[in-house]
Amino acid sequence: MKGARAVVELLRQQNVDIMFGIPGGVLLSFYNELEQSDIRHILPRHEQCAGHMADGYARVSKKPGVCIATSGPGATNLVTGVATAFMDSSPVIALTGQVATGVLGNDAFQEADAFSLMMPVTKHNFRITDPKLLPETIRKAFLIATTGRYGPVHVDIPVDMFTSDISDEEMAKEVKIPKPKKNLSGLLDAIKLLEKAERPTIMVGGGVAWSRAGPEIMRLAELLMAPVVTTLMAKGSVPENHPLVLGVCGMHGRQVANYALNNCDVLLAIGTRFSDRVTGKLSEFGTKTKVVHVDIDSSEIGKNVKGRVGLVGDAWTVVNALIAGLQRRTKSATWRDRMMELNRECSCDYDLRSDPIKPQKVIFELSKNLPDDAIVTTEVGQNQMWAAHFYKCYGKRMFITSGGLGTMGFGFPAALGAKLARPESVVADIAGDGSLQMVSHEFATAVENDIPVIVCLLNNGWLGMVKQWQKLFYESRYIATKFGGTPDFVKLAEAYGADAIKVERHSEVAEAIKRGVKSDVPILLDFVIDPEEDVLPMTPPGKTSADCIRGRCQWKGEVV
Repeated sequence: MKGARAVVELLRQQNVDIMFGIPGGVLLSFYNELEQSDIRHILPRHEQCAGHMADGYARVSKKPGVCIATSGPGATNLVTGVATAFMDSSPVIALTGQVATGVLGNDAFQEADAFSLMMPVTKHNFRITDPKLLPETIRKAFLIATTGRYGPVHVDIPVDMFTSDISDEEMAKEVKIPKPKKNLSGLLDAIKLLEKAERPTIMVGGGVAWSRAGPEIMRLAELLMAPVVTTLMAKGSVPENHPLVLGVCGMHGRQVANYALNNCDVLLAIGTRFSDRVTGKLSEFGTKTKVVHVDIDSSEIGKNVKGRVGLVGDAWTVVNALIAGLQRRTKSATWRDRMMELNRECSCDYDLRSDPIKPQKVIFELSKNLPDDAIVTTEVGQNQMWAAHFYKCYGKRMFITSGGLGTMGFGFPAALGAKLARPESVVADIAGDGSLQMVSHEFATAVENDIPVIVCLLNNGWLGMVKQWQKLFYESRYIATKFGGTPDFVKLAEAYGADAIKVERHSEVAEAIKRGVKSDVPILLDFVIDPEEDVLPMTPPGKTSADCIRGRCQWKGEVV
């Protein structure tokens, strides 16, 4: 068969049922074969959004999301989507068309070195220049993306590979890749540290969400009588209505979560890379704490925070090994009881009933009115941090956001991918007006493909997070942060064929959300919020929790 048909057949063999992309000249033979297959193709309005859609699909389905772009500008547009997936360890297969091998390096029409561009932002990278290697390469891409630490894999395919002949023998060739090495040699040392701990705390990161180890971690927490804090990427991996779960820690985290993180004597960190948004001033983080670091990627152990014990392996496997070793543990409940008490004290009333609408009120009503299996995605900025701090994730709820790269415009296309992965669930994107304007054209994609997601727009007329930093750290010298030409978002959404509501009173918030939940078409909820409301509490960058700016937060716990 020809290479184009071979690629389609290989995708089908990998159980790909949907993909996201925009065709171009070098991809026409592939798309001709795709049209005759049963793989559903979604046409976004921008290649970056194709990457985010594949990413959102992957995070919900737990299998690779596939996106494709043509050569040159198609590939360069795709880079941001792939980089976002890379920073958050999401298994995305990114296919790009390329000019013919005979003119590579000659500055042919729409030629760009996609191979080199993608190299720093992928787990692995291929360029196929021999048609005999095409089947092997596609199979390897899927294996690499989902073996060990998940991540995106890029395959660059010159146009003549699509028109070359592929033999049955080459199509039948099996491929293998090395399995990641586990290292649990420090398991007994870790168990001894945890057994002796008087103030143990568990911190879970994004690796826990990918391994679906949340139930096992709660068993371990109850066994250790230890509170659980989460990074932004782990929000939703453990139930936030459990009395031992203290919520998100870090720069905009809950005060009780940061208290536990900074006052424990042994910290069990699972599937987290200790980013600067969690540690604050790195030189002072964990100086009085013994750290047991669990990660599937050995390069993360000790990279940012030096620990006493490192365990290399999948979160689910390591946590079960720890549970087995700790079964007979008996310990004082003093620390556990204190943390549960502080957790109750830290649960503030954010049902703020005033106008203009406070963003906390919107998040409160989303927590109250979204179903227990809802999927929430976010854009990046104030909207993201309000959602992380105040939204309650429990049951089968999922929380999907761009953590590592912080990509504005991620949430809406990711919501479309998430909805396609789990169509029976309500999917809502918590957006800011800055982020939404970067990807608002995807309303066309949502309407065209009948993907009924809710866009909850927190509309304050500013690049809110940048404005907040200018206010706090640059004496309110505002530049390039206020939108002077913001569109009428209701009319914009309606122009694409979506439903839309403008909400300007706090008393209207709950009813708007209920309408969104019941909608069977894409719907925009334009919440006009107070432009002066900041995301607080906030620990300034490079500072410690003692320097936290609390704002309206009335934390009465011990000084952190």
